[in-house]
Amino acid sequence: MHFQALKQAVSSGLLSFPITDFNEAGDFQPDSYTKRLEWLAPYGASALFVGGGTGEGFSLTPAEHEQVVRTAVAACGKQVPIIAAAAYGTRIAAEMARAAEKNGAAGLLLLPHYLTETSTEGVCRHVEAVCAATSLGVIVYNRNVCRLNADALERLAEKCPNLIGFKDGVGEIENMVSIRHRLGDRFAYLGGLPTAEVYAQAYKAMGVDVYSSAVFNFIPRTALTFYKAVAENDRETTARLLSEFFLPYIAIRNRVPGYAVSIVKAGASIVGRSAGGVRAPLVDCTARDREDLGELIERLGRQT
Repeated sequence: MHFQALKQAVSSGLLSFPITDFNEAGDFQPDSYTKRLEWLAPYGASALFVGGGTGEGFSLTPAEHEQVVRTAVAACGKQVPIIAAAAYGTRIAAEMARAAEKNGAAGLLLLPHYLTETSTEGVCRHVEAVCAATSLGVIVYNRNVCRLNADALERLAEKCPNLIGFKDGVGEIENMVSIRHRLGDRFAYLGGLPTAEVYAQAYKAMGVDVYSSAVFNFIPRTALTFYKAVAENDRETTARLLSEFFLPYIAIRNRVPGYAVSIVKAGASIVGRSAGGVRAPLVDCTARDREDLGELIERLGRQT
């Protein structure tokens, strides 16, 4: 997929990032992962991000990450664009970008570089190097140690024609408004805060209509219903779902650091789509937390 086509694809509709299937020993399970993607693809997400945060990409070896991308492309790459993650140090991220392109990914989500703090100039050099390593369209994830402003993105836009997207996981409104105003239609803009549904209406008001949904992994119909309600300014539906599901869901998620991934895997298990447990350093949800989540899902009518 040409990077301009990818930009168009991710500029509308709901996006999601599938969890990654592990067996009891914690090894990647390509067969069950394939079935998961085959189940999710027909719901109509605009793109699927694989091997990223919710997909526990941080726990995958480079060889496993490549296998995840290859499996996803084979499973549903003809139906929906598969966007692979790239992360860690600059050279490793560039290697991941080349591997993703080799294995048929439609684009790349560039996660923050690993560990060390640096200047804005250093972050820009990192982004430039990864963009230069691939012909795929690249979406940069503004989060943690990767903090970009309008000035930096304007420079990157000139140097990196295949940098086509900006995903915000920081939530600084002034910065987001400045970027959207300055860069206009140069980028596709994506909301990327945890449980993005809670921020969806505010981001839409800033001109960011698209976001990625974690709960799509276990309640895809509800996720799509909420996205449609936001798009259509159906405040009655958004208020109801925020009250009945999303806000109580966040309360469970916030009980333990790292639950943003664990709770999604718990939800998938509750609806009969288990992907196994999470890998260390994450911990699985407790029995009590699973029970509380199950009650929330039950109130929705087990939308699967």
